[in-house]
Amino acid sequence: MNLLLMMVKIKLSKKQHEAFRYLNDKKTTEVFYGGGAGGGKSFLGCVWLVNCCLAYPGTRYLIGRAILKTLKESTLLTFFHVCKNIFNLKGGIDYKYNSIEGRITFSNSSEIFLKDLYRYPSDPEFDSLGSTEYTGAFVDEVSEITEKAKNIVMSRLRHKLDEYNLIPKLLLASNPSKNFAYRDYWKPWADKKLPKYRKFVPALVGDNPYISKFYAENLLKLDENSKQRLLYGNWDYDDDPTRLFDYERILYMFTNVYEPRTADQKYLSVDVARYGSDRTVIVQWIGHNIVKIKEYPKTSTKEVREILESISYYEKIPRFNIIIDEDGIGGGVVDEMDGVKGFINNAKPLEVKQRDTYYTKIPKHNFANLKTQCYFYLAKLIYEGKLTCYSEIESDIKEMFIEDLQQIKVQNIEKDSKVMITPKDKIKESLGRSPDFADAVMMRMYFDLKEPYKPYIATIKRK
Repeated sequence: MNLLLMMVKIKLSKKQHEAFRYLNDKKTTEVFYGGGAGGGKSFLGCVWLVNCCLAYPGTRYLIGRAILKTLKESTLLTFFHVCKNIFNLKGGIDYKYNSIEGRITFSNSSEIFLKDLYRYPSDPEFDSLGSTEYTGAFVDEVSEITEKAKNIVMSRLRHKLDEYNLIPKLLLASNPSKNFAYRDYWKPWADKKLPKYRKFVPALVGDNPYISKFYAENLLKLDENSKQRLLYGNWDYDDDPTRLFDYERILYMFTNVYEPRTADQKYLSVDVARYGSDRTVIVQWIGHNIVKIKEYPKTSTKEVREILESISYYEKIPRFNIIIDEDGIGGGVVDEMDGVKGFINNAKPLEVKQRDTYYTKIPKHNFANLKTQCYFYLAKLIYEGKLTCYSEIESDIKEMFIEDLQQIKVQNIEKDSKVMITPKDKIKESLGRSPDFADAVMMRMYFDLKEPYKPYIATIKRK
């Protein structure tokens, strides 16, 4: 059955029709739809999936979003609307929804599974998805998930494809964000370099003739940054003066080539899982080059100590070049490892020594704490292109590291009080997790700032 024939009587916008053509062709496997708010992203995804379920009996599909609860409170409501008002389907008769299993079953045995795609530290490989195979998938709000989640979903698209002469189809939808969606879809599309198997369809509220006029009016009332993203679909706009790290400079860190120096030493910087958390991040360095980032879920202080001792021994990293977050249970690791440095986030800033010919002078600073001071220094190195990161870094770790840095902002920038960065609890509200990767990298700056003190040296003037 030709899906396009089934869509003749369904009112779609021109942009939705364009996306639907790609979802029905024989060469496009990934379709990214969206940009601004109100473009009809969820509506398109639900129409497509219901249409597929009716057209191909016994097929199986996935609707995914970072948090299942949010999916049920938003995308699922659109799904019920589409079933009732677009396809004239009756719940309990034409389809049944099992809220416990998160499964929708149609009378012709087609199924849709609702899935949580958030990358939990305890399940980095998304084993919770099981081994289920799908015919197609719709991922809503891609800005909230990692690239690995998207790749794993794509790898599961093979159910009954040959039987119906289909190809894998993944529909992605999102507002502008600086994650893999920017790098892999929007930027290549803007540069006219998008691979043939991918399509990007920009859609704004003005492209949706069926949305309330009050929706656009409300978008006009947003702050400028939100308005640029949600109303105009601007992927590059970012006028936040409080943001500490520039996005393009962050990306350069992963392509910049490390040039070894004989004076470069090896370091380890470690963010230990806190109370209620289950991820420890260990960053391995040579000079200002990150050579490895590893995360360890659900590790005890004893296990962390054993891991660090092993890395220190085999990589020949002296203990005085190991720094560990001493707040929380990390203090236990510091206590068990003689010679390592303990990092206390709220400690006083270091008195940075600046040398000239004859003496050491201590400049004034206005940082609220050591953590803020180290983040400012990290931003300086990244901006100047002096910090590099290995190119083989895992895509999901890279994404979260970038996301972490993007959330570091300056507070009290226009006040007389001491400068500080965004508190961790607010960052956790934005990310839905702790910025462990950025914090682990930030602590390495301690060794640059804490240079050996050289006392005042008096000079003798000879006649």
